[in-house]
Amino acid sequence: MLTSMGGKSVIVTGGSKGIGKGIARVFARNGAKVAVVSRTLAEAEASAAELSREEGVVKGFTGDVAKLDDMQRLATEVNAAHGGIDVLCANAGVFPQAKIEDLSPEEWDQIMATNLKGTFIAIKACLPYLKSSGQGRIVITSSITGPVTGFPGWSHYGATKAGQLGFMRTACIELAKYGITVNAVLPGNIMTEGLIALGEDYCNSMAASVPLKKLGTVEDIGYAALFFASKEAAYITGQTIIVDGGQILPESLDALTQA
Repeated sequence: MLTSMGGKSVIVTGGSKGIGKGIARVFARNGAKVAVVSRTLAEAEASAAELSREEGVVKGFTGDVAKLDDMQRLATEVNAAHGGIDVLCANAGVFPQAKIEDLSPEEWDQIMATNLKGTFIAIKACLPYLKSSGQGRIVITSSITGPVTGFPGWSHYGATKAGQLGFMRTACIELAKYGITVNAVLPGNIMTEGLIALGEDYCNSMAASVPLKKLGTVEDIGYAALFFASKEAAYITGQTIIVDGGQILPESLDALTQA
């Protein structure tokens, strides 16, 4: 059993829906003071109100991870509201599909700004408070797409997710002197609002390619993030956990039918 997160101040960017909301729920369930961050305050506050049914304290905040001024203001507000910042879950991300032939430079820049630059900016803005924590934790939401696998239409998304891991491996060295760890969770196919919107047949076909024969939940990613943020993970930094039900392992669908 992990040491309680009771009283710890946690920021989750992109926390109003999907994986971010699952991460926020797990931390709140374990007693943390959670700041749910979205570019839309109404969405952040609505999610915070829902998640407040858990054990922790949950509040909604607004901010664009691609803008340093926004993130510095956010960090100041969370510090004032929750008495510091102990954990940053750099989760905000977008994943519009566009094949290379159709992808514009502007679309490329947009996803880079949110997913990759946004990770750097969120960390930079929160760093003064994480240094003061004495047990600062940074957990990045990457993906199997990019670092491990590829999928048509997601070359730009995959590039950002692989880039996050390159950034992490140097960031963990630079921040180690402050006792801050930096790790990443790599989700596979997770049952989010976006995936559900694609229809039952699509979800079933995706589940069929997973050895466990089901899609992951957003809480599955939350518990991986919780471990990285825990006292028990204090000697782990610069590492990744793949949470995919074994999706990346079969050489082909035949490997699953013959198992």
